[in-house]
Amino acid sequence: MLVTVYAIFAVAACSRSIVQISTEFDHARVAYLLSAFAAVVYVVATVALARPGAAWHRVAVAACATELAGVLAVGTASVVDSAAFPDQAVWSNYGSGYLFIPVILPVLGLTWLRRSASRARVAGRPARESDNP
Repeated sequence: MLVTVYAIFAVAACSRSIVQISTEFDHARVAYLLSAFAAVVYVVATVALARPGAAWHRVAVAACATELAGVLAVGTASVVDSAAFPDQAVWSNYGSGYLFIPVILPVLGLTWLRRSASRARVAGRPARESDNP
């Protein structure tokens, strides 16, 4: 389920950023580039969460942590200085345009990754060898 939601957000963020950058880039460059960055983070997180192995687990943790830091930083910046964001980015206002899922999703991802690593340690096997979200 987690991978599916990340995949949906990857497609949505990619589509949004492609349209914004190709049609209105001069209107809100920062917001549109942040949407493109969010799209890359969602794609990396989707792939990493779907793949088994310790290396992919580390990539997934990094992607989810980057997403959380990004949504908190962009969300705060867009609330504090809304003039700097003449148009919405995926992470603007903590993802309000996406029902605040962008601020909830990395927390769920990091929680799942932590639990799957704990289960793997208890079972005495490498993290995420057979766990799939």
